[in-house]
Amino acid sequence: MNTQPDTQPTKFYEIRFRGTMDERYSRWFEGMKFTVLPEGETIITGRITDQAALFGILNRLRDLNLELLEVRSNDEELKAK
Repeated sequence: MNTQPDTQPTKFYEIRFRGTMDERYSRWFEGMKFTVLPEGETIITGRITDQAALFGILNRLRDLNLELLEVRSNDEELKAK
């Protein structure tokens, strides 16, 4: 029996795309923060457990026909911001 807490490493990601998303799809991105920019772009930020989860999010954006502009990752939560 494993009594260790689940300490799976995660990385902080910032995903920027053109457009906005209907709120009914927000549950597809549970745990992520959405920021809508005045120039008509949206940024999703949050911690993602692994590459499979990242590609799942990117596939959902593709399925919603949203134009991907940028994906950034940083273990220190993008300190430059």
